[in-house]
Amino acid sequence: MSAATHPLQVRDFRLIWLARFISVAATTAMVVVIGAQTYQIARTTYGMNEQQASFMLGVLGLTQFIPFLILTPLAGLVADRMDRRYVAAVATAVDLLIAIALALANARGVLTLLLLFALAALYGAARVFIGPSLSAIVPNVVPAELLPKAIAISSLAWQSAAVLGPALGGFLLARNHALPYWFSAATLLLAIGALLAIRHRAPPAAAKEPPLKLMGDGAKFVWRDRFLLGCVSLDLFAVLLGGATAMMPAFAYDVLHVGDEGLGLMRAAPALGASLVAIYLGFRPIARNVGAKMLWAVAGYGLATLVFGLSTNFVLSLGTLALLGGADAISVFIRSTLVQLNTPDEMRGRVSSISGLAISASNELGEMQSGLAAAFLGPVAAVALGGAGAIVITAIWTGLFPELKRAKTFAPHYRKKETVK
Repeated sequence: MSAATHPLQVRDFRLIWLARFISVAATTAMVVVIGAQTYQIARTTYGMNEQQASFMLGVLGLTQFIPFLILTPLAGLVADRMDRRYVAAVATAVDLLIAIALALANARGVLTLLLLFALAALYGAARVFIGPSLSAIVPNVVPAELLPKAIAISSLAWQSAAVLGPALGGFLLARNHALPYWFSAATLLLAIGALLAIRHRAPPAAAKEPPLKLMGDGAKFVWRDRFLLGCVSLDLFAVLLGGATAMMPAFAYDVLHVGDEGLGLMRAAPALGASLVAIYLGFRPIARNVGAKMLWAVAGYGLATLVFGLSTNFVLSLGTLALLGGADAISVFIRSTLVQLNTPDEMRGRVSSISGLAISASNELGEMQSGLAAAFLGPVAAVALGGAGAIVITAIWTGLFPELKRAKTFAPHYRKKETVK
């Protein structure tokens, strides 16, 4: 049999791609509806004003992040020591149960803020195991020379599903509050089937060190490697300040006045922009001056966030969100490839979990930061100032981590250092 020349020629990569696509479509539909219902219940049932309801969106993000923070070291170790297929499948099954619980709560009219927060926390706990297990298995199923293209195509799965999921979630929510969750439950069941169909691959040989030491080794590896530390922390702090996603219900209902379906389109717009970029990268992945391009992409993300925060035109807002998503896709593609190729296989689960923690911290803590800022300044000022802050962070990181700017290719630098030794 001839060697594969494209990732999609590899059977197990196709299954990973399918599982990622349908699970992301399900969870993004569910997440956008959870945010919308949190904002609506805060406004109608509890009589909160716009700023108070916006703060509740920040609290929602925090409830997802806390279990993510607590479980990240364990999730990385599990991904390095257990069958990664089963880890991802069990975590996806937890998401399935969450979707069913929310569908039943809506159908019976017993949905409350407390229930939304509790299930959001459980969702955060499940998600911490999915990312490291899927990210760590991809380099095992495709040749190293195809990994940049595989990551771009994986990003396409995520981003295209993130277009479909929120748009469909908003469309179904406008018709029946339980429908988006039933859709999520059905698609998550399909994702579990795809994950279980992946061929078994033995995890790396178990080390003799105690589990707590192994967990700490992952954090030490990232902390001591300035290149990886710069990659991971750039996304953490830039998106922490520049996150506009959490405030979208406030913009949809009280700034742009476009309702449920408009909210779905707004949540889908960043993923649409990212999908177009991912399609391009799938055919022509970035190969040169990767570090500088990552830094420019993060700065572009901040600029698009700033313009979105100041926009009062729905079409312009959708356009800036698409640009925001495209810039983020370039940054994520480069950073993910650099992290995967610059990490030894026996450490990939733990390093992926730390990278995932940084992403979750930037997203969920960014939501809390945005919610807190909105409580004092209003959602418009909170998002606009956050976008400006992301630009400033990029400039600072360019000076703090010159290794990033100097990265010309994806060549694993840790192997270069071993060769020198």
